[in-house]
Amino acid sequence: MKESYRLRINGGVLSPGELKYICEAAEGLGLDAISFGSRQDIIFPEEIDESKFHQFDKIKFIKPKRDGMENIVSSYVSADILPNTSWLTSDRYLYVLEQFKHKLKLRVNITDPKQRLVPLFTGNINFIASEHEDYWYLYIRLRGWNKTEMYPALIYSWDMDKIELAIENVLIEEPENVETLFELVSDAVDTNNRTVDKPLEVPFYPFPYYEGMNRFGDKYWLGLYWRNNRYDIAFLKAMCDLCSENKIGKISITPWKSFIVKGIPVKFKLQWEKFLGSYGINVRHSMLELNWHLPVFDSHALNLKKYLVTNFDQNDISTYGLTFGIANYESKSYHFTSIVIEKNKSPENLGDFVIRDTYNLLYAKNFDPNTREYIMHVQDVDMVELPGLLMELSKLYFEQLGMERAQNVVVNEKIETHKTEVYQCKECATIYENKYGDVTQNVSPNTPFESLPETYECSLCESPKSSFEKKILVS
Repeated sequence: MKESYRLRINGGVLSPGELKYICEAAEGLGLDAISFGSRQDIIFPEEIDESKFHQFDKIKFIKPKRDGMENIVSSYVSADILPNTSWLTSDRYLYVLEQFKHKLKLRVNITDPKQRLVPLFTGNINFIASEHEDYWYLYIRLRGWNKTEMYPALIYSWDMDKIELAIENVLIEEPENVETLFELVSDAVDTNNRTVDKPLEVPFYPFPYYEGMNRFGDKYWLGLYWRNNRYDIAFLKAMCDLCSENKIGKISITPWKSFIVKGIPVKFKLQWEKFLGSYGINVRHSMLELNWHLPVFDSHALNLKKYLVTNFDQNDISTYGLTFGIANYESKSYHFTSIVIEKNKSPENLGDFVIRDTYNLLYAKNFDPNTREYIMHVQDVDMVELPGLLMELSKLYFEQLGMERAQNVVVNEKIETHKTEVYQCKECATIYENKYGDVTQNVSPNTPFESLPETYECSLCESPKSSFEKKILVS
């Protein structure tokens, strides 16, 4: 299938006026529906007439593979309605996203580790909020790298665009690891980095139910999902008008091909329910429907999902907290679901024999996709075997749910612990770890504490080197 035109939606956030303009443009190009992509962008599902693009000068039509442009993913959609880092408010997301004005060549994720709706590590550049206000962990996986690596410094909020652009500019040097990349970027730009004083902690939460009308504080939020990922333009335009009438400033797209409207005043709840009813909108899909990630416009994947969901439903199987993804052997994107159903390449036909498709089943370590480790459960199984095997995995998930994830417990494996030698300031508890060095004082990563000059001071409270004492951290 030809690559569809997309619209880059910065962080998956747009105003009702912007969405209405996009809908009017889609109508002018002969469409009656739009779709959403897994990177929170908008997709035009049918072929459109490029000669009419000049009529819609506020829109930049792109084909990522052809144009080399990427969209920013953000967890703005989850702010205020799901668990969140205290300083990372909706407004803070908008300020950060506003920095990124250039045409991105890399996939960028800007996320809160305490939410579950938006994946943390599916970008080339992954900014993840730390406990320090306005500072972010940075995890990088460039093309050609075998794994995601942590940048040895926390990034200041107002340096994020500068850092990303510097990384784009040094790609010509083909850095092979994060240490080389750090040196190249540090030489290229001045930044307000902060020392990494502790590893990133990603708490485990079951995948949330994100559809329907839900209360938070003195307002409501509304999640809408259509299983065919074809959102009717007439409905969307009317919804944008209702948002404007209710003084709702933003609409946000999820990575699950759905969208959320936050900030519906309590007094307008009935008006919204009547509006949804007048268009016959279903807002009560089961979790069996909502927790799937499928390739866009892949009819085989959609049919396979319908087959599996029907089997789950008939057997009264609970999948609450789990997520499922369908991929194929050609997929080069990173998985971000608990369980992955991977279609194998079909062998060449032999005469008149009908060769059936086969599949592999993988599941994330601890069923948590943020571990970025996948375990092969079975290989080369027929489609009819999948429902039973998936039910088996679902049971395994619930059996180990609640175990101590901080200790990385894996079924049928030993618990592994790691000991790290660090030095901690007795005055303010700041930690110096050899692995990270201290970027605030130009101390390179992998510099032993003993090698620091006697004039070295704590980067936070400026206590002398003698104030540090050796500690052993167990993780």
